[in-house]
Amino acid sequence: MRATTKSTGESVILRDVPWRMYGQLLRAFAERPRVRLTYDRGVLEIMSPLVGYVSDSGFLGRVVVTATEELQLCVMGGGSTTFRRRRRRRGLEPDQCFWIANELRVRGKKRIDLRIDPPPDLGIEVDVTRTSMDRMGIYTALGVPEVWRLEDFHKLSFHVLMPDGSYQEATQSLAFPMLTPADLMPFLAMRDQMDENAVVRQFLMWFRQRLSGSPGTP
Repeated sequence: MRATTKSTGESVILRDVPWRMYGQLLRAFAERPRVRLTYDRGVLEIMSPLVGYVSDSGFLGRVVVTATEELQLCVMGGGSTTFRRRRRRRGLEPDQCFWIANELRVRGKKRIDLRIDPPPDLGIEVDVTRTSMDRMGIYTALGVPEVWRLEDFHKLSFHVLMPDGSYQEATQSLAFPMLTPADLMPFLAMRDQMDENAVVRQFLMWFRQRLSGSPGTP
């Protein structure tokens, strides 16, 4: 097994890591939520997220919950739950994830087994440029229908899983067809001037206008 430390000092790459060792490391880091492990066919990345990284993913998660409440949709948040597929030798921990269309199928479950349970309907990834891992390839292997990606803290994009197993950048969200990445960026920027509760209230007012057909702007 070979280890390579990235120049940022925020992550470590280990190569030739057996699947069993990946499981052992997951258990070892189980009590350290600030550490994320990503595994792709023998390559393991151990990363410690930045504060802004966690804050952005948390805010986007609040947007998702607010939208489901307003639309009266069911939702179950999975946070940074570890998802892995042994046969495909891949696993990761999203920054945030949610079951929406498939919420009823996982309601009340304390453990998710992707051999029988559906993957989250939506995953959220923040600052993906900091990792050298092909996280979208891992999401493909896990079968997550939609992923929101925030790159360099200022570019948001929506990616939808296509029938051929690849992700395609979409102009609208699959879970929330009335939302576009451009809609959400102003609210992310507002957090530099006001607290998140205030921004969420602003989003809610705007979202209600959008649903009513009014041409409101953030």
